[in-house]
Amino acid sequence: MKRFNITVNGKAYDVSVEEIGAGAASAPVQAAAPAAAPAPAAPAAPAAAVGAGEKVTAPMPGTILDVKVSNGDSVSKGQVIMILEAMKMENDIVAPCDGSVTSLLAKKGDTVNSGDTLATIG
Repeated sequence: MKRFNITVNGKAYDVSVEEIGAGAASAPVQAAAPAAAPAPAAPAAPAAAVGAGEKVTAPMPGTILDVKVSNGDSVSKGQVIMILEAMKMENDIVAPCDGSVTSLLAKKGDTVNSGDTLATIG
């Protein structure tokens, strides 16, 4: 019997695996108990304030590869403001309107979910 510690989606499990040889009788295997629960995470930092204006949201889950603008920058409708990697493809996130960036809520390296607010343009 071999024991392994396996982490799946941030949760650790203690797993026992029985090696079964050719012709060996199979013995009942007891389910492994989850490993000790990790210490509770520190409270999350307060969310960044959303500026006034039109929200730019993530169309799908992914990772922010690059941010092309800064707070206060003037942007025009259709201008690329961020690059989002999703399913091994780079997707341009564009400004939905003319205006200036009032807040940037996502930064390079952030993982975002579909519908998350990335920036606001006012």
